[in-house]
Amino acid sequence: MVIVYSSNLKGEITANASKSMMQRTVAAALLAEGKTTISNPGNSNDCLAAIQIVKDLGAEVEEGESISVNSGSFIKVPSSISCGESGLGIRMFTPIMSTFDRTITINGSGSLLSRPMNFFEEVLPQLGVECSTNQGKIPVSIKGPIQGGEINLDGSLTSQFLTGLIMALPLAKTDSTLHVNSLKSRGYIDLTINVLKKFGVEVNHSNHETFYIKGNQKYTPAELAIDGDWSGAAFHLVGGAVSGSVILNQLQIESNQPDRFILDAIKRAGGIVKIDGESITVRKDKLSGFEFDATDCPDLFPPLAALAANCSGQTRLTGTSRLKHKESDRATTIKNELNQVGIKVDLIGDSMIIYGGKITKGTIDSHNDHRIAMMGAILALNSKESITITNSSAINKSYPKFYEHLKVLGGKLEEC
Repeated sequence: MVIVYSSNLKGEITANASKSMMQRTVAAALLAEGKTTISNPGNSNDCLAAIQIVKDLGAEVEEGESISVNSGSFIKVPSSISCGESGLGIRMFTPIMSTFDRTITINGSGSLLSRPMNFFEEVLPQLGVECSTNQGKIPVSIKGPIQGGEINLDGSLTSQFLTGLIMALPLAKTDSTLHVNSLKSRGYIDLTINVLKKFGVEVNHSNHETFYIKGNQKYTPAELAIDGDWSGAAFHLVGGAVSGSVILNQLQIESNQPDRFILDAIKRAGGIVKIDGESITVRKDKLSGFEFDATDCPDLFPPLAALAANCSGQTRLTGTSRLKHKESDRATTIKNELNQVGIKVDLIGDSMIIYGGKITKGTIDSHNDHRIAMMGAILALNSKESITITNSSAINKSYPKFYEHLKVLGGKLEEC
């Protein structure tokens, strides 16, 4: 449990490492023959789960200020692996595991137990992979090797499965063509493609609708640094917009991470944004309700909700259909938890309407959702008294140093 008090932020931090890039890089390093060196590595639970998977598959991993992954000749291919609670992990590593000619069971824990996995059964058999699930849920059982081919995909639910296919299919013996309908979160696919490029693998596409992947490609080892994480930084940037001034370093404005668009939302609300290379400054000013389409960046809903709560008037956020199968039913969770601290929220169709107002003292339950816990802390900055966050350790999934960084920025909090 954490209690966060009304605070006026003023400080500077370095953004934590992107777990999205870190997990993709670790997976690519697994497939490369030789030693890959990763600087500025992430240490969130999802990143640690990815590292454990490559260890379980026989890669040698040396951990320190940087991480090296020495792979290629696998010591063993286990009968089962666990992806922890990582949605990206299971959707990415399942296709990768299907490159092996062996039956493997992929499992997980926490919220993964209830998240849909039926798309594996629908798609992987079309690529020559035997696949079964537990009535559309984990565990997932597969047996490859995956074959190239031409298939159609529904990209409206998640881009993460497509990321897994894009990483696995270059190792197939034949070429592949993927026709993807209604793809969401295109930036994350661009992130995947750019990571693969660093490992010598090429994936081409036409307007993110048709992907062309040559088979018989080879991953080669790489040396690279993990970018700063816009998803975690978004909360602190909103903190600056609603309560003072913050500077976040090591954020690339040209990043493929879709959550960089938090800056657009802050500007629309009236916050002051200054960009100086990889250093972003956000300062408070008079904030008004705004409109923002978060369909392609659904992880921004919690920081956007905290921003909207501090704006005069009403804010309309579009894209709530993307939130059903997150760590919690995130749209309903945001609505209910904002209600707990005096902020009215309506869910209408694909939109969330937030009526800005006075944030009151209260308790916010994270529902073991890391982004809800962080949202609660930012809401507390302008609360009348304090906000208590229960299940506050959920932040470890993506951003273990979140509360520590909030303190550095001037946040007043007590960890109980």
